[in-house]
Amino acid sequence: MKLKVILLALFFLSGCGMVESIDTPNTTDQIDVEVTQVIDGDTIKIIYEGEEVTVRYLLMDTPETNHPRLGEQPLGKDATEENKRIIESGDVSIEFDVGDRFDDYDRLLAYIYVDGESVQEQMIRVGLARVAYVFPPNTRYLEQFEQAEQLAKENKVGIWQYENYSTDRGFNADAYGQEPAANTSPSAGQQPDECNIKGNINRNGNKIYHLPSDSSYEQTNPEEWFCSEQDAQDAGFRGVGQ
Repeated sequence: MKLKVILLALFFLSGCGMVESIDTPNTTDQIDVEVTQVIDGDTIKIIYEGEEVTVRYLLMDTPETNHPRLGEQPLGKDATEENKRIIESGDVSIEFDVGDRFDDYDRLLAYIYVDGESVQEQMIRVGLARVAYVFPPNTRYLEQFEQAEQLAKENKVGIWQYENYSTDRGFNADAYGQEPAANTSPSAGQQPDECNIKGNINRNGNKIYHLPSDSSYEQTNPEEWFCSEQDAQDAGFRGVGQ
């Protein structure tokens, strides 16, 4: 009987220890950290829980500065300098999302803040970063970042200055400095009268086209315009509800 009591006590004690060691990521708490190095536009090193770790910014991507295959991409240094300027302008904190805290390269995944202001949103808004690497459930601020990106696109700043420089697959150095980007704002008068089909890419990366007869048409903000459903389908878009 005494042995059973001892074993039961050890079970509960070990259980308590396990509970205390489990992360509770479902929080918007910001954790103050010390930054030891700004690596590039979307990566820094910090002191976290007594160790120096690399942090990869959630939901965004900037041009490379020293990639083993891609080398230095246009605006890579600009993104790094802007990231460093923001980081050094105040007190830095990080926030976790509800999903994985580490990527495949053992980098910590987090939202970064300086004096309570989102570094990701600032970088995206000035056109030195694109919304990317969207892996649910780490999508807490996706809509907010997408709105900042749309403003940068409409203003044709940074990575949005030239057509096809920023793509879904990264950055195309050959396109930088070539064809000036067309204004994607529907209010800019760039839409031909006969091309009224809206092509939209939602937060899950699904390409959907919207006809004027669709109930979602008016509130849809298009990435592309199409003159026919066949044009939209040829570009990889599908109709609403399909």
